[in-house]
Order: sequence, then C-alpha cells, then structure tokens
Amino acid sequence: MNSSPASVRGRVFDIQRFSIHDGPGIRTTVFMKGCPLGCLWCHNPEGISDRCELSFAPDRCIGCGECVRICPAEAHRVIDGRHVLDRSRCRACGACAETCYADALEFVGRDLTVGEVLADVLRDRAFYETSGGGMTLSGGEPASQIDFSVALLKAAKAEGLHCVVETSGQCEYARLARMAPHVDLFLYDWKESDSRRHEEFTGVSNELILTNLRRLHAGGARVRLRCPIIPGLNDRPEHFAGIASLVKELDGLDGVEIMPYHRLGVGKMERFGLDPGGRDEYEVPSDEQRASWIKTMMGLGIPITP
Repeated sequence: MNSSPASVRGRVFDIQRFSIHDGPGIRTTVFMKGCPLGCLWCHNPEGISDRCELSFAPDRCIGCGECVRICPAEAHRVIDGRHVLDRSRCRACGACAETCYADALEFVGRDLTVGEVLADVLRDRAFYETSGGGMTLSGGEPASQIDFSVALLKAAKAEGLHCVVETSGQCEYARLARMAPHVDLFLYDWKESDSRRHEEFTGVSNELILTNLRRLHAGGARVRLRCPIIPGLNDRPEHFAGIASLVKELDGLDGVEIMPYHRLGVGKMERFGLDPGGRDEYEVPSDEQRASWIKTMMGLGIPITP
C-alpha cells in the first residue's frame, strides 16, 4: 500500500485560484470540508459538514427530467410541474449532478490526495513568485483534517511556497502546533470578545479559541486577527475594545483584518437545504459604516490591515 505523504487524502469543496483576500499576494485557496462552529453569519455553509453534499438551485432547473431518470434513490421527483428534491432519500452519489445540463445540481466535496491538490496549486507558481503569494488553507476548518493539512503544508513548503492557514482556533492546540512549523502566517478568526455572546453567535464559547491564540503567539507563530463584523451582533464598542485589548496583550501581531458581513451565504444555505435562520435579515454594512468601524478601531490603537 502506498503510504507516501503525497497519497494522504482529504476532502475539499473548492480550490480557488487567483485569490487576493486570503493572505499576501496572489494565492490559491484550498477550502476544506468540516467545521466545529455554527456561526450565524456563515459565508461558506458548504464547509460546515464533513460529508459530500448536493447543492440544488431550483431557479436554474430547465425541467429536463434527467435527474429523475438517473437517481437510484428516487430522490428527485416532478410534482405539479415543479422539481422537488427529497433530501431524506439522497445518497449523495453525485449521479444527478453529472447529468444536469443546466448546472442546477452540483455535487460539493471531493476526496483528493495531497499530490492532486498540490499539482493544481503549482499551476500558478509564476504568479506567487511575482506577487509574494502562495497557498492558503481555509474551510471549514483545516485543523479538522489535520493529517491532510500537515501533509499538504509540508509538500507546499518543499516546493518553496508561502503557506497561510485560516483557522477558527476551535480545536486541540496540538493540531495547531503540528501545522505551525510549516505555516508562514495564521489568519486567526476573532469573532466576539464576550464569551457568552460568542457562544450565542457560533455555538461555542471563545475560551478555547483565546487560549490557543495565546499559545500560538507565545510559540512564535506569525498571527493576524480576522474579525468578521456583523451589524446588530458584534459591531459594539465593547467588542472593539476587546480587540484592542488583545492587540495590546499580544505584542507583534501581524495586524487586524475587518471582514464585513455579506449575504452570499444565505443563498448557499438554501441550495443545501439548510434553514437560513434569519441571516437575510442582517444588515449589509454601508461604506460609511465600514469607514466608521475602521476609524474607531484605529483610534483604539488597532493596526488595521487593508
């Protein structure tokens, strides 16, 4: 049996080339399945489950009936001229997505080897070299697939690539420690300073996340805070003051990124049969609001990274 690092397998839902928002320079971002959080504002709901899933966009369906014909579980039906997907029957085999002419159905989640992912990443090596970019692991949560993440990071470093990991920090610290020697920059999510509110917003308290952040920083890792700001939830002076306190405590942080809320995740959730749960009611911040947040944070001594 082949047990080489290149043969280690992981489950990804996207490999995004020419990414310019996931670390310095031009990057390729590998999005992994599986996340320990349930953020109310989740932008990538296709990364929550570690299972492969079927995405269904009814507005794209042309009513050809091919999915009804090919589905072995009879999960697709046409009722009163309307395409209905019974997810309780779906086996996530992907047969319907392969035959969907209109791209109304998409099978999300691929099991790939380190070698397969790296070959895709290396296609844009020239752009990394000229822009100071490289590979970013995101999700989901890279720490949830630790063996795959570590093997992929090692392989990328062996090719001389700059490596970034975006993490929620909600994991055993040993997992972050395994990745750290092969990571040039951690993009560390800091979602809410108040632990009770953090649990309300994400399903878990921020206690483990904060402990891991401190340990990662003390161990010499380069860390940048990523702060999603959602109007009406965490755009509070107390949270901004909490971010400032962290910056003061963790001397030498690589700046703070502000991540304003958007509604792209709402449409995605509906395509996966998930309840948006009022996410479409959250206000998308205006340019003026974002500028006001930045001004307030800079006034508190927070080094905002563009």
